Amino acid sequence: MSYKNLDEAIQAAGNPVRMLRNSQLGPYVYPVVPSEFSNWRDEQRAWKESCVLFNQSYHMADMWIQGPDAIKLLSATGINSFANFSVNKAKQFVGCNYDGYVIGDGILFYLDKEQLLLVGRPSIHNWVQYHAEKDGYYVSLSRDERSIARDVPIVRRLYRYQIQGPAAPQVLNKLNGGPIPDIKFFNIGEITIRGRKVRALRHGMSGAPGLEIWGPHEEREEIRAAIVEAGKDFGLRQVGARAYATNTLESGWIPSPMPAVYSGERMKPYRQWLPGIGYEATASLGGSYYSDNVEDYYLTPWDLGYGFMVKFDHDFTGREALEKIARNPRRQKVTLVWNGEDVARVIASLFQKGDPYKCIDLPLTNYASLSYDRVVKNGKMVGLSTFSSYSFNERSMLSLGILENEYSAAGTEVMLVWGEEGGGSAKPTVERHRQVEIRATVGPVPYGQQARESYADGWRTGKK
Repeated sequence: MSYKNLDEAIQAAGNPVRMLRNSQLGPYVYPVVPSEFSNWRDEQRAWKESCVLFNQSYHMADMWIQGPDAIKLLSATGINSFANFSVNKAKQFVGCNYDGYVIGDGILFYLDKEQLLLVGRPSIHNWVQYHAEKDGYYVSLSRDERSIARDVPIVRRLYRYQIQGPAAPQVLNKLNGGPIPDIKFFNIGEITIRGRKVRALRHGMSGAPGLEIWGPHEEREEIRAAIVEAGKDFGLRQVGARAYATNTLESGWIPSPMPAVYSGERMKPYRQWLPGIGYEATASLGGSYYSDNVEDYYLTPWDLGYGFMVKFDHDFTGREALEKIARNPRRQKVTLVWNGEDVARVIASLFQKGDPYKCIDLPLTNYASLSYDRVVKNGKMVGLSTFSSYSFNERSMLSLGILENEYSAAGTEVMLVWGEEGGGSAKPTVERHRQVEIRATVGPVPYGQQARESYADGWRTGKK
């Protein structure tokens, strides 16, 4: 059944948690790009040891924001400061609800005077668009939805590639026909590929050196072929959809917080504006953590490691609440390193009679759009585990956790509860199974040494 808006969909389900818990959507999809180009183990190794090509052209929504009020709109809806933001810069843009809980985030590109581009999951685009329309800002918006959200042949406005890894500078210099310009972190420059001027952002999903480049979608194959050819002598590998999403475990970015939109009278007009079949209405919620109160799933900027981005130099939605939270954030983002013997025991249950433990898929273990697993210590719940996968580079199952401060020190031993209650929810990705406790050790964020030691301060590490 279809519903006019998100609020109507929630009312029909009776509870937003119930709606999300039994969504038939499954995990977030990374479409179009082949599952593997070689094998996911070597594709993971390449971003640490040589060089990779990430194809990001299809799984994210793009929204162009143009007009004299563009910065005014973004400043009013985001926690970030815009005091020194100018053309040819970019930043991670984060929006919160009135109570200071995160709705979504994306990368914001300042392309030209009064022209910006917001790239990411659609929850943040929706929030900005709603305020643009409701509050009468002098802007025009143009959206290019992620490919999975289309019912027409796939034609994007832009291709988007990342060239990452220790050998990325050599590959980029070869593509450019000489040394590339010194582009500072989260700044935009320009390189040349086969005679074409290509815009480039100093940024990287895996936490390794490199650039993100983009251009007209019709040029995608020409540019991709040039990158692959230039990378032959440097061990470049194209990364398929199977390995792509796992890079975040080594670099420490939590890509899928629940949008904090499902409750509160002040948010009701927004729920009535959101479509009844959009991302917020169809995202699936999974994991061993269960609460009937949807607000128990909401996360603050500090929970996600974004506390350093919160700037009180402007008025924005959620500012008053965040000023209170900022005085004493109670949780921190960590990496959880799963015990290998316990993981092997879970996998071994597939070869035994009776209900197995919840299957651990490799390399990406997520079976829902929004993953929330309980983390306990001495029987007490001390936090959550979110995005999880196997890292061939670290030879470990890793997940990104959010733990109470007193349990977040590196080396702390905790237990992660794997699997859903009562044998599993009605999601098609959930087989009948048993829950199990898996030992885990708290580790740093980012977990990958390369990302931790060489990436820019402030990005994902929280250092200023």
